[in-house]
Amino acid sequence: MSVLGIGISYGVATLFAMFSGMPIAFALGAVAVVFMGIYMPAASLDTVTQNVYEEMSSITLLAIPLFILKGAAIGRSRAGQDLYTALHAWLHRVPGGLGVANVFACALFAAMAGSSPATCSAIGSAGIPEMRKRGYSGGFAAGIIAAGGTLGILLPPSITMILFAVAAEKSLGRLFLAGIGPALLLVSLFGGYAVFRFRKEYAAASAAYAQSGATSAILKHDDFTFAERFNVLPRVLPFVILLTGVMIALYGGYATPSETAGLGGLLALLLIAVIYSVWRPSDLAPILKSTIRESTMLMMIIGMSLLYSYVMSYLHISQSAAESVVAMNLPRWELLAAILVLVVILGFFLPPVSIILMTAPIILPPLRAANFDIIWFGVVMTIVMEMGLIHPPVGLNLFVIRNVAPDISLSEVIWGTLPFVLLMMAAVVVLCFVPQISTWLPDLVMGPDGR
Repeated sequence: MSVLGIGISYGVATLFAMFSGMPIAFALGAVAVVFMGIYMPAASLDTVTQNVYEEMSSITLLAIPLFILKGAAIGRSRAGQDLYTALHAWLHRVPGGLGVANVFACALFAAMAGSSPATCSAIGSAGIPEMRKRGYSGGFAAGIIAAGGTLGILLPPSITMILFAVAAEKSLGRLFLAGIGPALLLVSLFGGYAVFRFRKEYAAASAAYAQSGATSAILKHDDFTFAERFNVLPRVLPFVILLTGVMIALYGGYATPSETAGLGGLLALLLIAVIYSVWRPSDLAPILKSTIRESTMLMMIIGMSLLYSYVMSYLHISQSAAESVVAMNLPRWELLAAILVLVVILGFFLPPVSIILMTAPIILPPLRAANFDIIWFGVVMTIVMEMGLIHPPVGLNLFVIRNVAPDISLSEVIWGTLPFVLLMMAAVVVLCFVPQISTWLPDLVMGPDGR
């Protein structure tokens, strides 16, 4: 059979396995093993476990379970709620300050935990009820948390970026730095929209009060004394210091990503033990179970995805696909647009981890040939994949919000997140015209890439 025929059958078999309801890791592994048995030497089947092990033995991947431990320690303590409370106390005088506080809380928590679902759950469990109690509409409140949670895959220690760095064979530290500027751009856009939407809902409530006397909780104002503002800081500052210390250790070259992740995980456990008295075995058991469960799931997906990519490469599917794309002679920006549309479509069905590991062998060679900065593209691709976290049918953050706030209908959540999807699209356009937003910080800290 020709390479084209093998490639088509490989893709069809993959879709069939995934839509059968089989877990993603087993679907990818099963397809890879079947095609190894059909098209590769029989002896290759004897090396499946060896191939998977070798692909997963990267020292960079060791950082994943350690960062997950750090995120679980913070996410399953009261750190997220206290962080939210502190920001609300300091931003309550800003119009829509509660919404802005939730955006900032999501950003800071994402930077500490590196996980979108953990961010949505930790901040949403406190933030959504508080916003609803103060008159925010359900869709607006849910949209803020769901969109803010997506920052978990853009801000370091993003697990998604770790995998992209491995797949693209690029510096993880440089990629982490490249994500900070775009993350601040998204935080600004989300915060600006929160203020705009609050003013709109406030004006509607004021008009209703003027016409019928019907009052709304959104018209009421919170007030905090300086003493109350400073009283909330002692529990939050240690975690902010931990975040700062981890960043300095990583970007200052004092520790490798794996060492940084290990240090961050141990310090997070120490902090929750000291601040929240979470040190008993019964208290630590949920944290460790969550870490093991999520780490095992991710490492299984990574291992099988890399085996899947290895089979694609051996059968020349990825090389032929890349050559076909190059042969189309698309102008470089049309090539980028086509690839990003592909990523959006895949985001309808697949999580970011699978998208990166399955598409990297195909899309990176044409992008290099078109002279795109791969670090910059990794950031842009991550933002595009963020959209997949808040739009159906996969939309992982949507379902996390539904668990946190079951009284808000799924349709409300989806409509509430739509404006944030548009803001992410706008951020991608801005990054295309002003790539320095992403590249200036890594070039400043680590020097020019020499790309």
